[in-house]
Amino acid sequence: MTGHSFPNVRLRRLRKTETLRQLMRETTVTVNDLIYPLFVEEGIDAPQPIASMPGIARIPEKKLAAEIRAIHSEGIRAIMLFGVSHKKDAIGSDSMNGNGLLARMIKQAKDAAPEMVVISDTCFCEYTDHGHCGVVDGAHVHNDMTITNLAKQAVVAAEAGADMIAPSAMMDGQVTAIRQGLDDAGFIDTPIMAYSSKFASCFYGPFRIAAGCDLKGDRKAYQLDPMNGREALRESALDEAEGADILMVKPGLAYLDILARLRERTSLPLAMYQVSGEYAMIKFAAAAGALDEKRAVRETLGAMKRAGADLIVSYFARDIAREGF
Repeated sequence: MTGHSFPNVRLRRLRKTETLRQLMRETTVTVNDLIYPLFVEEGIDAPQPIASMPGIARIPEKKLAAEIRAIHSEGIRAIMLFGVSHKKDAIGSDSMNGNGLLARMIKQAKDAAPEMVVISDTCFCEYTDHGHCGVVDGAHVHNDMTITNLAKQAVVAAEAGADMIAPSAMMDGQVTAIRQGLDDAGFIDTPIMAYSSKFASCFYGPFRIAAGCDLKGDRKAYQLDPMNGREALRESALDEAEGADILMVKPGLAYLDILARLRERTSLPLAMYQVSGEYAMIKFAAAAGALDEKRAVRETLGAMKRAGADLIVSYFARDIAREGF
């Protein structure tokens, strides 16, 4: 055997030592790639642990500033805020109120750590009494009324100090509506990270408990069918055309193929959300002794970076900042 084959080619030569393996590593994940999601609840005095997400708790609004300072001191540079509202109604009006929970928590976060990138999840499921992501009209969520309200919520978030708007409602035209609303209010430099390929996934279960946004029924009429790849790419292409600055695929591991295909089609920065169910699977499997948690986190986040993610939203971000890989 000669030429480009064994025994002349021995790929193991570059795997002999840990130093060599590190030199040859093609993909790396650092804390600078990560966004930490945070649940903030009004009207409580102590953190409320989330049983289905070991290590994660709802943070009392009154203790948010201290929590943000601690998170920033550990090296986290970007957070995404989710409000757990006690003032829900049919349209989520509290999130469009300049004195509501959404605005208050953004202001507190920016005051506590001005250098922190504060991202506002722009949706209504945490603020509506029915749990849907917009205005319910009959048996369906009304697309056009919802995007009008999403624009209002985005402006409230920007006025409160949000560095980035992240619309997750999966309404047609939401990026156009939000971009127009932000621009008209003078926030032309506020970027939009669109949840552009967001699937109707079973992996959101723990999040819905954490954020208090469970509902009777489902979101299949507006979130993507998990079996549809081409449609997901169309959704992302539309959001890019509407002016999104970053595109997101959600969830993570089950949709790496979507991320990789999207990476081939766009030069925009790409994000991926390692969602609550993915976090819970690793945590519970590690607790049962079925796998090594640190290695599982490293492999899964590495897979997302390898598939094309520039940014990853992960509940493991704080663990990584404290302990590394």
